[in-house]
Amino acid sequence: MKDVNVPALVVFVLFFALVTVMGFLASRWRRADDAAHLDEWGLGGRSFGTWVTWFLLGGDLYTAYTFVAVPAAVYATGAAGFFAVPYTIIAYPLVFLFLPRLWSVSRVHGYVTPADFVRGRYGSRPLSLVIALTGILATMPYIALQLVGIQAVLDVLGVGGGENANWFVKDLPLFIAFGVLAAYTYSSGLRAPALIAFVKDALVYIVIIVAVIYIPIRLGGYGHIFDSVAEHFKQTKAGSLTVPDNKQWTYATLGLGSAMALFMYPHSVTGVLASKSRNTVRRNMAIMPAYSLMLGLLALLGFMAIAAGVGKGDKGFNAQLSVPQLFANMFPDWFTGVAFAAIGIGALVPAAIMSIAAANLFTRNVYKDWLKPSATPADETRVAKAVSLLVKVGALVFVLGMDKQAAINLQLLGGLWILQTFVAIVGGLFTRWFHHWALFAGWAAGMVYGTWKAYGIASPKTKHFGGNAAEIPGIGEIGYIGLTAFVLNLVVAVVLTLVLRAFNAPDGPDETKPSDYSADAGDDELENAPEPVAAH
Repeated sequence: MKDVNVPALVVFVLFFALVTVMGFLASRWRRADDAAHLDEWGLGGRSFGTWVTWFLLGGDLYTAYTFVAVPAAVYATGAAGFFAVPYTIIAYPLVFLFLPRLWSVSRVHGYVTPADFVRGRYGSRPLSLVIALTGILATMPYIALQLVGIQAVLDVLGVGGGENANWFVKDLPLFIAFGVLAAYTYSSGLRAPALIAFVKDALVYIVIIVAVIYIPIRLGGYGHIFDSVAEHFKQTKAGSLTVPDNKQWTYATLGLGSAMALFMYPHSVTGVLASKSRNTVRRNMAIMPAYSLMLGLLALLGFMAIAAGVGKGDKGFNAQLSVPQLFANMFPDWFTGVAFAAIGIGALVPAAIMSIAAANLFTRNVYKDWLKPSATPADETRVAKAVSLLVKVGALVFVLGMDKQAAINLQLLGGLWILQTFVAIVGGLFTRWFHHWALFAGWAAGMVYGTWKAYGIASPKTKHFGGNAAEIPGIGEIGYIGLTAFVLNLVVAVVLTLVLRAFNAPDGPDETKPSDYSADAGDDELENAPEPVAAH
């Protein structure tokens, strides 16, 4: 049994209590006239300005798993782990081109999810359904990994009775964290993580700035850190300070594919659609790269952990614990509590948004589209609240019942899966040329191929789903499976569209018009529009 770090635990609990109170008070923040509406619970009334949206998206995209996994990848593999930095740099100019269009058309027609847009654009309920189910499927392991991040912190704190304790005592702190998260998400909806994100991001920036100054001073400077890392990789052959020649295709394709997938995730779209104006979205895509600077500094913690000797001599050491253990070894106990609070709260914010996004998808695109078309806005809100609880319960069961490596592998699969929605969503924002059945077939081809290739990859820890890179057909280089599956998806969609157009196959109705894609909140066409509801 590990000794409990009492000062760190006290600080951690105090911050946790603070954000819990904020989570419940958020229900009174910008209270709506009609709270029983999915726009209000699931999108915060579409009322968030530039700074609230910036913190919300930052809290949404830069998660506890980011805090733990990115430096853990650098700790384990070296320079290859830095792929997360260029992919976020690529992502924001890319999404600047299409997210304002998605916001505009969603505002005009009251779309709450990307699957709502697909339904309205192509007039196809089956295509909308698979987009929604893919979003839910890709989000579930992501939520689970936020709980894994909390577990990593609790483990280093010494809370839970150790490995030999019975399962209930061992996981009781996680149950408490889960219960608090579920309660304030149910009560306050998206307003809770939006408000808590201010605390989370402030803590993250403070901890990172202190870490990249204070820890190198204790370790003898960055020169010594890099010398230690170079010597470590020379001895262990586990990684390197540069990306090897035979890994460069993998690095580049993983970066590009991840950038394309980032804003296909439902929780990313939820944060965007909660913005109050088109310009709010555009401004955020311009200033969000500030987080990429933080991410680069965060990744360096992996090298610092190596130089500090974290896990040295322990063959069974879990790289996911490298950063929490580094903080515990290097910081005074009270500041270790602050750092752990940043990671813990960094799990609560995205987990809340992800569960809300998954609930929105189920409510709009499964429940209302297929089960109860006559559902009222109040019905939708009640169902979404209930589903948000079920999603979190599923994530908790996943974490407690499965190996942590399985959670990581499934999250990697989630990126592959969600990328297969890119053609239908982004393509639809610029053209109506694609036929909806061709898009359905392309999605199916990408999903099947990607999952099959990933299943066949073994690693020292698992027989299947042991990685996300395989040989690219026709090129012979090793690349990201998700991007290869996306290319197959696109090719199938293009070829089948040509065939279906040649046979004059009937198309679904398009309820949008060109002006919808550039509309803003103040436009007459929005001011005079009826109460927004998704078209069903």
